[in-house]
Amino acid sequence: MSMNNVCQLCHQAKATVHVTDTVPEKKERHLCEECAEREGIIVRQHHSTNEILQQFLKHKVALSSPGEDAACPQCGMTFREFQVKGLLGCPNDYVAFQALLNPLIERAHEGATRHIGKTPCTAEQAVQKHTRLSRLHQELKAAVEGESYEKAASLRDEIRSLESA
Repeated sequence: MSMNNVCQLCHQAKATVHVTDTVPEKKERHLCEECAEREGIIVRQHHSTNEILQQFLKHKVALSSPGEDAACPQCGMTFREFQVKGLLGCPNDYVAFQALLNPLIERAHEGATRHIGKTPCTAEQAVQKHTRLSRLHQELKAAVEGESYEKAASLRDEIRSLESA
């Protein structure tokens, strides 16, 4: 293992958490998950996202809806197989099953349909507010471009509310 991949605190485990401190000066730290948890940078989840999704899908399998037997044209996987396994067969599945996956993704990401990363629990509220505002502005732009004016108005109001708080 090269020195670039090793935790800077324990010097043993692989560094998988990368932190950039900007105050008082820019400084990068590369830590393993255990050291990052001890430093209060991350909080370890007891269940992986995949485990949670698989449990959710096991309950969902009993409820059948139109389109669940549709197959991906590239890998041949059906949505029903995804529900049972909890894993997609290829990147094209996201397109092939978009209508069925979007509600699941929105529920898992509190209304968002794309992954925007994690914010450390020690981050200041101002950083979290700025991140939320940036995401809302992007969603507003997409809503206007897609001519979804009711959603755009709702996003506009939410942005105004956050900015005045």
